[in-house]
Amino acid sequence: MSFFKKLKETFTKTTDTITKSFTEGLSKTRSAMVGRIEQLVRRTRKIDEEFYEELEEILIAADVGVKTVMELTNRLRQEVKARKIEDGGDLRPLLAELLVGLLRMEEGEEELKVNPDGLTVYLFVGVNGVGKTTTIGKMAHRFRSEGKRVMLAAGDTFRAGAIEQLEAWSVRAGVPVVKKEAGSDPAAVIFDAIERAKQEGFDILLCDTAGRLQNKTNLMNELNKIYRVIQREIPEGPHEVLLVLDATTGQNALSQARTFEEVAKVTGIVLTKLDGTAKGGIVIAIRNELGIPVKLVGLGEKMEDLRPFDAEQFVAALFADLLREDGDE
Repeated sequence: MSFFKKLKETFTKTTDTITKSFTEGLSKTRSAMVGRIEQLVRRTRKIDEEFYEELEEILIAADVGVKTVMELTNRLRQEVKARKIEDGGDLRPLLAELLVGLLRMEEGEEELKVNPDGLTVYLFVGVNGVGKTTTIGKMAHRFRSEGKRVMLAAGDTFRAGAIEQLEAWSVRAGVPVVKKEAGSDPAAVIFDAIERAKQEGFDILLCDTAGRLQNKTNLMNELNKIYRVIQREIPEGPHEVLLVLDATTGQNALSQARTFEEVAKVTGIVLTKLDGTAKGGIVIAIRNELGIPVKLVGLGEKMEDLRPFDAEQFVAALFADLLREDGDE
């Protein structure tokens, strides 16, 4: 069975709703990246160095990242030689196969960790404007729809309007929020939220934090204080430290990830606004260059459009048009 057929099998095993979310959400990246690769393949008579150079340009333009692109094209050269591939069309499933290999994680690594014996605490970090508060609201909706008791903690006490914005999402998602006045100690807000969540038997606590990057030392001190408060009350917490990144910022998102990796114990990435960019290749760069699992991706405006990341779904959505052709044949 060809790799495209295996990929299509995996794709069709999932529900129509999820499949549609990925295919529609990645339409801009599919057009800019795989669409251009398809044009290159159709007009190329042989796979030579000129072909690889143009392929590299296409992948870099999609924000796959120079380091990752070099690794990917080197692997392609090796596999093309080993498999004696001469037709550019035969290179498409090979490229899809290598992309899945770059993105695939260890068993269970991409799933959100959950405390089976009590309160689960998720800490959200990231710069202002990346969609952190919106992500928290959408996750609150998701967990509540699964029957979980969810609470929010307004730990971003510095940004004007941050508390009010989280309050608005708490109303929309139908969950309570713990807050203090603007300028309060964020760690004190998180402490109060943990105490109330434990006393009232909540399952999930989603904690917002400030998104300042101007001073790494201050940010590190602030986060360390929050960590200490959480671990004092819940020794195994926080169960996830989720870095929220805006996919539309491309390589800047990768730069932010490196910075936060230095100051926070990041366990997973939430990549927002993936539907609004033609540079969705940043997912591949983040996974390959940082080794941090991408756990959730934003594929649209609706509450349900924050989806668990899946390597096969992602690559199948990129190659959706070619998979349809393969099925027709």
